[in-house]
Amino acid sequence: RRRAARAAAAARAARDRGLAEFDRDPPPVLVQLPVFNERHVVERLIRAVAALDYPRDRLAVQVLDDSTDDTGAIAEKAVREARAAGLAIERRHRADRVGFKAGALAAGLEAGPEAGRRPPDDAKPTPAPLPAPFVAIFDADFVPEPDFLRETVPVLLGDPGLGMAQARWAHLNRSYSVLTEVQAILLDGHFIGEHGGRHAAGCFFNFNGTAGVWRREAILDAGGWEGDTLTEDLDLSYRAQLRGWRFVFLPEVAAPAELPVSMTAFKAQQRRWAKGAFETAKKLLPQILASPLPFRVRAEALFHLTGNAAYPLMALLSLLMIPALAARAATGLREMALLDFPIFLAATLSVISFYAFSQRRVRRLDPSGPGRWRRARHIPMALAVGIGLSFSNTAAVLEGVLGRKTPFVRTPKFGLAGGARSRTDRGWRRSAYRTPEGAVVALELLVGAAMAVAAGWALLAGVAASTPFLLLFAVGYLYVGGRSLAESRALRRTPAGSSA
Repeated sequence: RRRAARAAAAARAARDRGLAEFDRDPPPVLVQLPVFNERHVVERLIRAVAALDYPRDRLAVQVLDDSTDDTGAIAEKAVREARAAGLAIERRHRADRVGFKAGALAAGLEAGPEAGRRPPDDAKPTPAPLPAPFVAIFDADFVPEPDFLRETVPVLLGDPGLGMAQARWAHLNRSYSVLTEVQAILLDGHFIGEHGGRHAAGCFFNFNGTAGVWRREAILDAGGWEGDTLTEDLDLSYRAQLRGWRFVFLPEVAAPAELPVSMTAFKAQQRRWAKGAFETAKKLLPQILASPLPFRVRAEALFHLTGNAAYPLMALLSLLMIPALAARAATGLREMALLDFPIFLAATLSVISFYAFSQRRVRRLDPSGPGRWRRARHIPMALAVGIGLSFSNTAAVLEGVLGRKTPFVRTPKFGLAGGARSRTDRGWRRSAYRTPEGAVVALELLVGAAMAVAAGWALLAGVAASTPFLLLFAVGYLYVGGRSLAESRALRRTPAGSSA
């Protein structure tokens, strides 16, 4: 708590130092919007960025559009409207998608100067445009608040050693379904618990690919964007921090975004993150471990980059749990209760307390959001879904370890935003943006059914102490696998269209 307070105080001090210079002479900022086939949300994104409260002569926007469908036409129309309103905005289209998102961001930075400064006297010639020293990035599903740049840029301006400022993600459609409620809990835990903890401890943490502002010098000093991993944001973050740049996490600055409403899209996103983290670990861990960084920083980097190794271990546990239960059934209820129940509590209470703390902290930051009970009631389901992803993410981890290259699979979004329509709007099922499901679904359903049967058997056999474990695994696998199967069948029955 003391470290977190010191980190927050340092961020406030940097912002206070930067505010005087910011108010006197706001620095030019380049906003990059990487887009690929986002017809449902690209106009919303461009309109939100056009509404940013920042001097127009110090702001430039690049729509980095690699789309192959009608997204380009929608984006171009929105760009023309924003340009007519006085915003320096351009749409840049690539046909080859080399490097995927990293390639688009790098190409944008290499495009040349973006924004100039208008002279105070209009009679004087306008100076040549200058490259903006700060670069903000938003993915297509984000809707930044108008004051985003005014809340973040002064922090970087007040501390020349800061290379990146990361905002917290908020959730436009948290109330859409149980799945989006679970994702909100998982992401809040990531930002508040993980980012907040690493930042407070002075350890490395990462830019999340969006809703952050970079110092251009830090990007270039670290070698620029590279597309050899699926997590280009994590890769650049570690390379920049290895070069001595410090990062700041700003939990009080929230950037609303749309959560995936499809289980297959959510699983594809999680697979990309799991695989990319191991690709980054293979690329950078030798350099990190051999560096003169403090031991705690190197140790935390090791745990951070290889954290998804928990999924293969969880998958192995899932396969061994029922045989172990059968082998130990003869030990009796008392012996199993003395061993199994404490293990269950130790394994779950720590995770529950982690997410409960994160939800309490988010509620303090956003009192207008969901109430305490509504936030807390989905935490057990978040644990179950985390278990249910084990086989899917294990495959991704193994691909990362073995070096198998796969394309960047985007996470489709459909322009949904919680509220009253959340339970009735299912038009996204007719969208042409569909995420294929792999063969792992059969394994998820098989293991989930086996766990459910084992839970019933444990009750009848008098070894009920194992039931909570079994039920948690059963619910997780059956929910993840069942929703995946249901969505796949619905998509096969529904012709692809263009509506959301």
